[in-house]
Amino acid sequence: MRHNKAINHLGRKSGHRKALMANMASSLILHKRIETTVAKAKALQPYVEPLITKSKEDTTASRRCVFSYLKSKEAVTELFRTIAPKIAERPGGYTRILKTGFRQGDGADMAIIELVDFNEAALASKPAEKKATRRSRAKKAEAAEAPAAEAQAE
Repeated sequence: MRHNKAINHLGRKSGHRKALMANMASSLILHKRIETTVAKAKALQPYVEPLITKSKEDTTASRRCVFSYLKSKEAVTELFRTIAPKIAERPGGYTRILKTGFRQGDGADMAIIELVDFNEAALASKPAEKKATRRSRAKKAEAAEAPAAEAQAE
């Protein structure tokens, strides 16, 4: 039974795992998208999302708290200056994991983890508003013409 085994240890001791998560989170914040294994991406998501939430409030205390996790001045500056204003109205779900296939050397399941609001390709392809179908427009036009025709006949 796997009682109290909530996190994936990723085959590492706790110090190595903390350093790995800090480095991956810093890379994600600086580059907006990184490619890694699915297991590491799934472990990174709950690590980085609370930090992004904390960055919405730009205070010295929140900066120090985020810095204690990231250990990189550049990443903290990028997070508070560019990322936080862009995700200010988003209530959560700042990252997206996209599975990309298998690694050539060892067959590991690979994925891309990215910040949702910084994917220009997805934002550009997103339709502005949903168009109605031709059939529904034709029915609306007929319904509007029928009362108008009756009014003219009278």
